[in-house]
Amino acid sequence: MTPTATYRLQLQPDFPFSAAAKAVPYLAALGVSHLHLSPVLEAVPGSTHGYDVVDHSTVRAELGGEEGLRRLAGRAREHGLGIVLDIVPNHMAAEPRHNKALWEVLREGRNSPYARWFDIDWAAGDGKLLLPVLAGPIGEELDAGGLSVEDGVLHHGDQRFPLAPGSEHLGLPELLDAQHYRLAWWRLARTELNYRRFFTISELIGLRVEDPEVFAATHAKIIELVRDGVVQGLRIDHPDGLADPEEYLRRLHEATAGQCWTVVEKILADDEVLPAGWPVAGTTGYDALRHIDGVFTDPVGAEALEMRYRDVAAPVGDRGGYWEGTVRRAAYKVVFHELAAEISTLVRTAQRVCAADPALRDHAPWALRAAIRELLVRVPVYRPYTTAGGPCPEAAEAAVSAESARQAKTVFPVEREATAVDVVRELALGRLGTGPDHTAFCARFAQTASALRAKSVEDTAFYRYVPLISANEVGGDPGSPAVSPERFHAYCARLARDWPATGTVLTTHDTKRSADVRAGIAVLSECPERWDELLEELAGAVPMPAPDPQVAWQAWQTAVGFTPAAEGILPEGSRMVPALLKSVREAGLHTSWTEAEPLYEQAVAAFVEAGPAGPARRTVAALSSALAPYARASALGAALVQLTMPGVPDLYQGTERAYFALVDPDNRRPFRTGPPDDKTVITTAALRLRGERPELFGESGTYTPLPAAGPASSHCLAFVRSGRVITLTTRLPYGLERSGGWRSTELALPPGRWRDVLTGREVSGAPRLTELLDQFPVALLTAD
Repeated sequence: MTPTATYRLQLQPDFPFSAAAKAVPYLAALGVSHLHLSPVLEAVPGSTHGYDVVDHSTVRAELGGEEGLRRLAGRAREHGLGIVLDIVPNHMAAEPRHNKALWEVLREGRNSPYARWFDIDWAAGDGKLLLPVLAGPIGEELDAGGLSVEDGVLHHGDQRFPLAPGSEHLGLPELLDAQHYRLAWWRLARTELNYRRFFTISELIGLRVEDPEVFAATHAKIIELVRDGVVQGLRIDHPDGLADPEEYLRRLHEATAGQCWTVVEKILADDEVLPAGWPVAGTTGYDALRHIDGVFTDPVGAEALEMRYRDVAAPVGDRGGYWEGTVRRAAYKVVFHELAAEISTLVRTAQRVCAADPALRDHAPWALRAAIRELLVRVPVYRPYTTAGGPCPEAAEAAVSAESARQAKTVFPVEREATAVDVVRELALGRLGTGPDHTAFCARFAQTASALRAKSVEDTAFYRYVPLISANEVGGDPGSPAVSPERFHAYCARLARDWPATGTVLTTHDTKRSADVRAGIAVLSECPERWDELLEELAGAVPMPAPDPQVAWQAWQTAVGFTPAAEGILPEGSRMVPALLKSVREAGLHTSWTEAEPLYEQAVAAFVEAGPAGPARRTVAALSSALAPYARASALGAALVQLTMPGVPDLYQGTERAYFALVDPDNRRPFRTGPPDDKTVITTAALRLRGERPELFGESGTYTPLPAAGPASSHCLAFVRSGRVITLTTRLPYGLERSGGWRSTELALPPGRWRDVLTGREVSGAPRLTELLDQFPVALLTAD
């Protein structure tokens, strides 16, 4: 059964299945149809997220085990709710003492029956698996006595490693050489790593679910829960990391007998569409987030903010640059440094292909490496979907385009050497042979492309280019943050036609700022002059100045969105400090996770504590208070649009009311209920309507734009669902008031009498918006 709406709960030891069960009556009354649970399989002890799975055969004991999950499902069923599970097919935790399969691989080496589970290039490590887990070089660790053998197990701090049979009695240096793995300094992960990982996180090792045996072993428990009726839906985490996403999804669809509503965490670039052949309901909804946020952003003001940003706050390396340039520079940084080991894997594979073909043998390793890098940084989407030896989809051809190849060749000093680009492109598109190395290159190029895109855009460029930080969310386009109503309507019409059961979101466990925070920031696009005035007022007002204008710009914008005016919901200012520290580390301009600059980070923390999170916050609060009615109107409008547009809305825990949160871990705190507000009223009304009339919003439902007429018509965003429900919202409310309000603007309704479920008012004909929206900045009309 397709859900009418889902509600995401972040499970963790402090919020286990039993706590979720207590929330069931409240969530049922709210009007959702399914609980959406974060990963439930056995994870690293103490994990607060569950994406570091260590055992696929067991439901996590810290959450209450399988018995606790089944009790929760039973409790949910009693209240008419189903369960959607978040599953992680791409990787496991590289924690040998907890990951039994990995433990066996380390003990027995490539001959272990579990060796096929993991994406390991044994040849690159001379038959050993590199484990970059040491705080310093191995020599220093040995000299310091950091390694020891106790009870037949190798110890390093709180880490444990198995010993190859027969090596227990060797001296320590000889013992280390006798293992099927090589312990190494953590910094070697950049260049020497010989296993596929999740992005650049060496603590998560890639799984080979393309192998039928591995798929069966790692999905047996999930499939059992589906077949037993415990689970009715699945969210697939990071499918782009898999060797063949479409084949994986087909296998999953068959294994679950098509009984599951399944969505994939697929990040779509602008105008990119989900592959039509995937047997899924759609995405998890970041594309919807982009369009909803964009339609409530003023393009003129956003451009003014961008110009001001370039003048006063753009980093020196990006001064005068644009979003596309920031992305390209970030991509080069990541491909040369963080993903150097992944590039080496591709080079070795390409070398083997060339060595086996007399016509290709003269391509030097350096030329292949340069070609791979240059093509990867020019992939405009997360990955091209290709299969070696099969037909090349048009989308893949565009992702690794002939124009990209032409540009890549310009870095080569000799034209003949540049032909390596053609070889790499044909391999990446799966058009150069069908042998195992050809297949491996095609898959790994695509997997690396997705890691590069995620790390360079989401985790670097989004923190380097910050004119309007409400636009810096996964799937977003900070260089063009606004979406016109026409474009929004076209997007929704396409969803209604092609993906009516796709997921939609506004806030998730991965968003950098919750929807309410973003709404408070996006209002600045309607009044960039107010932002300029704030910066002038704050100049010199903080005793501890910012270490650079970029961090100041971002910190003050964060404060504007994170300082709600409503009494009783003011979040702690201290929560801003870790969010801003994470921002500067991800940006990598002055400090980073791996090359920390303590003095710079101390300066950032001191500035935030003395300014945006300190006494100067009162100055920010004055502006936030003045803009609060407009931020509220946009937040309520975005919420209602998400709840009634095509697709299945997913509500993140707590977002049925005003919810102010920053990037994780701030947004992953245990769930708790709170007092209702006007957002709760709107959310409950929309969810109940979806539950009572699912046919109006489901696969047979239609979507029709409803234009307003009059002097302020551009500030009205309205649409009709299946001829029976009208969603009406106020768009760009600050600009609306500044231009004189609604005045004579009216909305011509379809024939019949309509009732606003928020106010009970009955209307017909062409009511004026000044009357229709006198109590709420939104309306939800149903045909009686």
